[in-house]
Amino acid sequence: MPYLKIQTNIKSKDKEKLMEKASARIAKILNKEQSYVMIHFEESSDMFFAQSPEPCLYLELKSLSLDETKTEEYSKSLCSFFSDELNISPNRIYIEFAHGERHMWGWNKKTFAQ
Repeated sequence: MPYLKIQTNIKSKDKEKLMEKASARIAKILNKEQSYVMIHFEESSDMFFAQSPEPCLYLELKSLSLDETKTEEYSKSLCSFFSDELNISPNRIYIEFAHGERHMWGWNKKTFAQ
């Protein structure tokens, strides 16, 4: 169950289209079905990074099967994607990766450990 939380201090031109494209990107890089991907998008947030209110982005990528040896690859893919889509410099993007334990994720009245 990949989950991507997106927070930025800018407003997107087409929020739904961006979320659809981000969902497809997450499914591709994690080799998961898109039907399991959840996207949370917060735009126009009050954010200040590196002593500047210039456009910036914070991402949280959480998944049950996040390959910790591929986080650099994920970072490159996500930074490139969001830099292109939102015109935010990659050096103004932070990403937090988290691998979840199956018994700590619930869905459909059960956990993924079942």
